[in-house]
Amino acid sequence: MPDEKHCLALHVVVPDPTQRGENVEVLVLVDGRDILADAFAEGPGEDPRYLLVPDGPLTAASEPHEVRLAEAPCTEGCCGALYVTIQLDGDYVLWDGWRNPYEDEVDLPAFRFEAQEYRREVERATADRSWEWLAWTVARLLDKELQERADRLAGWECELGAVSAWPWEPDQVNVFLFHPSRSAFREDRPWLQFRMTLAVSSDDPADQAQSLAEQLVAADPRQAAEVRGGSPEFARQLGYPWPQRWRA
Repeated sequence: MPDEKHCLALHVVVPDPTQRGENVEVLVLVDGRDILADAFAEGPGEDPRYLLVPDGPLTAASEPHEVRLAEAPCTEGCCGALYVTIQLDGDYVLWDGWRNPYEDEVDLPAFRFEAQEYRREVERATADRSWEWLAWTVARLLDKELQERADRLAGWECELGAVSAWPWEPDQVNVFLFHPSRSAFREDRPWLQFRMTLAVSSDDPADQAQSLAEQLVAADPRQAAEVRGGSPEFARQLGYPWPQRWRA
């Protein structure tokens, strides 16, 4: 174990809305140094919806666990990702076991953080919502509302995939659904992904999320959505037209 104690800082970075395709990321600083930029130039830091959640992956426990801190935009399987193993060891938290599946080794040392300081920083970053814009807040709350209505979605042969808000589309959220379920593509059965685009108003985000969730599950959401994934053959088998713009 390294003897030197380090300081962790976590910051959410929201890209310029004019940069279409750039997503929100978590910047990881150790002693003020951007370790992701130093060790993994292939892509951005992880999404705060994954890293910065209560009792999320950055939470340290006596049992070591691996956490992905960054991934290449073209996916990990193409150009790699950056992983670290996190473990609570007495009064300290250890980050070690750096790994990139695309490289033989990662040029980063082990880092040791004082456990109380580490926990305070993770909790602070998780609770900080000052960077959110209205659509992101609505998307975060809508995701929770739809998770609670999973049975009603299943009644329409749909499963929630994701709820997203993008900086270059500040006045809308996108809901992605799998039909008949997410497990279909793992089981080699026909499946489709649908996308719904929902407008966001200036109303209270929590009220909007609740109202949108109720509207979405009140009727078959596929009727108000567009096919965004799967295959032409799967669409034919499931009785849906494949988008013309995707045809060869």
